[in-house]
Amino acid sequence: MPPRRPSPSSTPRRPRPRREKTAPLVTPGPHSERMGRVDTAWLRMDSDINRMVIVGVWVLRPGISRAALRQRLQERLLCYPRFTQRVVEDAAGAQWVPDDDFDIDRHLVTETLPRHAAGSAQRALQDRLGQLAMEPLDPRHPLWQFHLVEDYRGGSALLVRIHHCIADGIALISVMQSVTDGGTPPLVPPARTEHHAGLAWGAEEWLADTIIRPLTGLTVKAVAMAGDQAARSAGFWMHPQKGFEDSLQGSVDAAHLALQVASDMAALALMPDDTPTPLKGQPIGAKRVAWCPPLPLDDVKAVSKALCCSINDVLLACVAGALAAHLRRKGIDTHSTEIRAMVPVNLRPLAQAHQLGNHFGLIPVVLPLGLDNPLERVYEVRRRMQALKGSTQPLMSYGLLALAGLLVKPAQDALLGLFSRKTTAVMTNVPGPREKLHLCGSTIEESLFWVPQTGTVGLGVSILSYGGGVQFGVVADAGLCPDPQAIIDGFAPEFGQLTTLTLMLPWGESD
Repeated sequence: MPPRRPSPSSTPRRPRPRREKTAPLVTPGPHSERMGRVDTAWLRMDSDINRMVIVGVWVLRPGISRAALRQRLQERLLCYPRFTQRVVEDAAGAQWVPDDDFDIDRHLVTETLPRHAAGSAQRALQDRLGQLAMEPLDPRHPLWQFHLVEDYRGGSALLVRIHHCIADGIALISVMQSVTDGGTPPLVPPARTEHHAGLAWGAEEWLADTIIRPLTGLTVKAVAMAGDQAARSAGFWMHPQKGFEDSLQGSVDAAHLALQVASDMAALALMPDDTPTPLKGQPIGAKRVAWCPPLPLDDVKAVSKALCCSINDVLLACVAGALAAHLRRKGIDTHSTEIRAMVPVNLRPLAQAHQLGNHFGLIPVVLPLGLDNPLERVYEVRRRMQALKGSTQPLMSYGLLALAGLLVKPAQDALLGLFSRKTTAVMTNVPGPREKLHLCGSTIEESLFWVPQTGTVGLGVSILSYGGGVQFGVVADAGLCPDPQAIIDGFAPEFGQLTTLTLMLPWGESD
């Protein structure tokens, strides 16, 4: 008799190969919109070790329900077309296309944190945020997702993930504030015409060309004008030629501008490598997130006023001190150690933040980790920040991002990799509202967010003022910094030492 064949139920099944989620190929219709080149660059920076996703959290008390939040998002968030559009990549870059299968329930999910010991709820929330920072968003649908933890320390926690190609941090703060109680939805913009789309596209083309063309004559003056006025004049971005004509009428010393631009380009191109530290290396692609209780903003203002420096100088000095203390605990001699942080610089009027997109440049700030005295550290930070005033480096970095959006991905990675290899951290300092906001009748007690790190950068530091306080947050690659809470715990002591030394200065004494 022939051997009996096994029944289908007893036959082991081969596992089906797992398919990556990819957006289906479509032909964009008349309602599609070309993605800007800088936004395209951010879209293509995604990697297995660093996702280009902005992650944030709101802690609310009392708690809110999913139904109330869902209704609010439908009324306010979906007023922005970007949140109902998906991305379709093509040979020329990418386009925004309406998602015909959009479902808000796909983007608003409820979370239940794992059981935790008393007092460790924040650690459980931090662990979940670290996981979400590395989970890719579904490219078949709009690139955002909200996660609601309905029961968190007597209230709720709202975890937010939005891809960087949609907007930068300044714009997203404007978006999130429009969702709060009393927030105003964005003005409905007029329909984009080919004329307006061409102007926006042309502005980015000009920026990219400015970086790579010889800096002579009109180009030099154009770069200088943009570096000085871009943060205040929206008209420049949409009508660059008119801005050039106006700028040429002023009494600008072209030779001085050429020297400034040439100096800034050389500074970017010839940046030395950072001092090797455990915070710099090859990331493993797992994230850890931590944050500290807020410092009173009035206390920070008082110290900055007493030392005749900016609030930003005080906060950056505290960051340098906390990082130095962390490295010393790792056995590193910090006296000859300096690390570079890339700091975003806004390049558009805040009134236009609701227009979304990415309109910021980056400026490299070298943190003085080798100074032990907190007062010396503050004054050295102030000196370095003043030396960067008037720099055209933010505009140049923006132009490089626009140029990267033109290149194929391997060439883009090679271009942007030059900067990530010379950078240890990305650091943001964003002023939020002075009064606490409310959402669905509940108070937003804490508001934090973290921007992604590009290339092989494994450390991100966020400073956010909100509701009368200043909070520090850190997101770090687990292979380079397994316990970022150790860095976070150093911020308050650093500020405490600085405050004590400030009070000990001989105020009012005469020679």
